[in-house]
Amino acid sequence: MKKLKEISVYHASLITSFLLVILGIFIPNELSVGTQILKDQVANNFGWLYLLLIPLILLVCIYFILSPLGQIRLGEPDSKPEYSTTSWVAMMFSAGMGIGLVFYGAAEPLSHFAISTPIAPAGSQEALADAFRFTFFHWGIHGWAIYGVVALALAYFGFRKQENYLLSHTLKPLLGNKATGWIGTVVDTITIVATVIGVATTIGFGAAQINGGLNYLFNISISNSVQIIIIIITTILFILSAISGLGKGVKILSNLNLLLAGCLLAIVAIVGPTVGVLNTFTESLGNYLQNFIEMSFRSAAFDRDKREWINTWTLFYWAWWTSWSPFVGIFIARISRGRTIREFLTVVLLLPTLLSFIWFSTFGTLAANVQMNIADLTAFEPEQLLFATFNYYPLSGLLSLVAIILVVSFFITSADSATFVLAMLSEEGNIKPNNRTKITWGITLSIIAVVLLLSGGLLAIQNVLIIVSLPFVFILILVILSLIKELNHEQREMGLTITPDRLPNSNDPFKSYED
Repeated sequence: MKKLKEISVYHASLITSFLLVILGIFIPNELSVGTQILKDQVANNFGWLYLLLIPLILLVCIYFILSPLGQIRLGEPDSKPEYSTTSWVAMMFSAGMGIGLVFYGAAEPLSHFAISTPIAPAGSQEALADAFRFTFFHWGIHGWAIYGVVALALAYFGFRKQENYLLSHTLKPLLGNKATGWIGTVVDTITIVATVIGVATTIGFGAAQINGGLNYLFNISISNSVQIIIIIITTILFILSAISGLGKGVKILSNLNLLLAGCLLAIVAIVGPTVGVLNTFTESLGNYLQNFIEMSFRSAAFDRDKREWINTWTLFYWAWWTSWSPFVGIFIARISRGRTIREFLTVVLLLPTLLSFIWFSTFGTLAANVQMNIADLTAFEPEQLLFATFNYYPLSGLLSLVAIILVVSFFITSADSATFVLAMLSEEGNIKPNNRTKITWGITLSIIAVVLLLSGGLLAIQNVLIIVSLPFVFILILVILSLIKELNHEQREMGLTITPDRLPNSNDPFKSYED
C-alpha cells in the first residue's frame, strides 16, 4: 500500500503539471481565458474565506507563542538547533521571499501610489501613505503566519512525533490511518503541483528580471532566447548547489543573499534620500499598526469599485502565500530541528517581516521620489522598474549590478530549495533525498519554465496557482485543527502549565542584585 501511494502521488503530480504545460503550449489563449474566469470566481466567491482565515491563523500562532505550548521543542527534549540563528533566518528568508523582494521592491509601492490605488486618488499624499502601509500589509506578518503554521506542523510531527515529512501525515490526529490512504494521496499531490507551478512561474519572473537588468547595463536585448540561456545557466548552478546539500549550497547562498541585500541597502542609504527612507519606515510602520485590524478584514462589501483592487492585490497575495506554504513550510521545517515552538514562531513571524518593511521602505521611497520630482516611471514593466529607478541616482551602474547578482543568488536559492522539497515529497518525506531525484526535479522545473516562456502561458499558470490555493485552504484548516489537537494532548501528558515552579518565601523576595 505504501508503494502504491508513493507511485500514485508522484505520477499524479507529474501528469497534472505536464498537462497544464501542454495546454499552455497548444491552447494558451483558451487556457488563459478559462483560468482567468476560475480565478475571478475564487476571488469573488471565496474572498471572505481568505480574509477570515489569514487573521485567524495569526491568532493561532500568537496563542502558541504565549501559551505553555511554546515550551515544546521541535525534536527530542534535549535536541539542539542544527544551524546558527543567522544562517537559519537567512535560509528561511531566501526561500520564503527571494526574487519577490527585488521584483516588487520598487514596483508595488509605486503601483499603489501612482497606478492602481487602494483608497485615495492616484498621485496624492494620501495615496503615497496608503501605498506603503498596504505593501507592509501584503508582505508582513500575515503571510509569514501562513508559512509559520505549516512549517510548525511539519516540524512538530516530523521531529517530535517521528512521522514522515508530508502534510498528509500531519492529519493523523484527525483522520487516523485514512491520512495515509487516498486522502493523503490527494493532499500530497496538491502540495507537489502547487510547488511545481509556483517555482516554475518564479523562475520565469527571475529570468525576465535578470534580462531586464542586463538590458539596462549592457544593452542585451530582451527576448525569449536570452531568457532561456539565463534559465539554462542558472539551472546548472542551482543543481550543483542542490547536490552539495543544505549545509553547504543553500546555507552559503542564503548567507550571501543577506550580505548582498545589506550591501545594496547600504549603497542606497549613501546615494539615496536616507532621511526620507527613515521617515517613510517610521510613519508607515505606525500606519500599518494603527490600521492593522481594518486592513485584515477589508472586503469592500459596501464599495464595489474598491473590491477589484482587493481581488487584484490582497486576495492575490493571500492565495499566493497559501499556495507557496507547502514548499516554504516544508523547507523551513527541515532546517528548524531543535527550536522551541515559542522561539520558532517568534522569529519566523517577526524577523522576515521587519527585513521586508525595511526593504520596501527603501526602494519604494526611491521610486516614489523619482515619480514625484524627476520622471514618470509608470510606463516601465515591474522587472525593469528597479533599474529605471536606479538610473536617476548616483552609482546607478553599481546598484544595478549588485541587484542583478542578488536576483541570480535568490533565483538559485529558491530553485535549490524547491528541488530539495520536491525530492523529499517524491521519496515519502525523506529528509535526505538522493541527488538523482534532486537533479530530475531541477531539470523538470526548468523545462516547464522554458515551455511556459515560449508559449506565453505564464499568466495562465499564475491563475492556476491561485486556483490551486482554494483546495489547499481547506487542507490548511485541517492541518491547524490537527496540530491544536495533538499539541493539547501533549500539554496534558507533559503537565505543561504557566504556573511558576517556585515562589519566593514570605519576606524574602527574589533579588537579582543580591544573589
